[in-house]
Amino acid sequence: MDAVSHAADLLRQGKLIGLPTETVYGLAADASNPEAIRRIFTVKGRPPSHPLIVHLADPTHASAWAALVPESALQLMERFWPGPLTLVLPARQDVPAEITGGQDSIALRMPNHSVALSVLRQFGGALVAPSANRFGHVSPTCAQHVRDSLGSAVDYVLDGGSCRYGLESTIVSLLQDRPQILRPGALSLRELESVLGAGQITLPAGHSTPRVPGSHLSHYAPRTPVYVIPADQLATYAHTALNARRQVGVLKRCDTVLERSPSSALLQFCMPATPQLYGRELYTRLREIDRLGLDLLLVESVPVHPDWLAVQDRLERASGKLDTLTAELLAA
Repeated sequence: MDAVSHAADLLRQGKLIGLPTETVYGLAADASNPEAIRRIFTVKGRPPSHPLIVHLADPTHASAWAALVPESALQLMERFWPGPLTLVLPARQDVPAEITGGQDSIALRMPNHSVALSVLRQFGGALVAPSANRFGHVSPTCAQHVRDSLGSAVDYVLDGGSCRYGLESTIVSLLQDRPQILRPGALSLRELESVLGAGQITLPAGHSTPRVPGSHLSHYAPRTPVYVIPADQLATYAHTALNARRQVGVLKRCDTVLERSPSSALLQFCMPATPQLYGRELYTRLREIDRLGLDLLLVESVPVHPDWLAVQDRLERASGKLDTLTAELLAA
């Protein structure tokens, strides 16, 4: 039996598998099996009120989960499915509450990864597949990350290589008159506007309504405390931390030069200058830095621009408050 057939067979038995997608690796279970779904929440330590995304093998399967599929949804599906786009639609009444978090909406997507699609087709049904990591921590972008995060709690991990995007899907709600981005992700605002029209999409407005994956104020966080710092203050904060005898690292774009000559004790990590490549490397780099056991990581703030929305969102949710860091360092 090949790997895909084995994975599909395990899913039919109510098991959990690590599933590669183009965004991040998911912890997949049969979307029609409430017991398997509840096990996902247990394994991840995920609050039961936090909804799951249903992964489909074909756009025509959306009507089995959504009570209404508006024209705007059909347009987006035609253009971006399969792909890194999750649509929030009114849920059918028979959708398990374990999936919706008790809400009347459902989140749907069709992944654009050959392994994920093969599993979905061989399985013959829909899957729920939140990121295959402990709740709130850095998402996995390769098979080894899943094993490191969940160990034997996951029954099988399919290795589909490194994820193409490295950031989660963009979540768009179509519950209101105007589409609204509830979570920025791998699909950019500009790409969405190419279908729906410029200025027709509402941007994130703080707390998401309805609740969606990745919308907690603290999320996507490594073990190392992270603080986002403006570029012109990076060197000052770094030297203050070093003087306070902290083991500190700086994560900056490769084209950024610190204003002051850094100490040899300062660990610097360079990131790509484009949002797509930055996003693809972010989680892997955060995991690598975690292994160093630093006291804190100072991250250069990224440009305020629509193309950087997803990266900015992940950094903000992973980071602590700057005034807390300032008070701690001054008191040292």
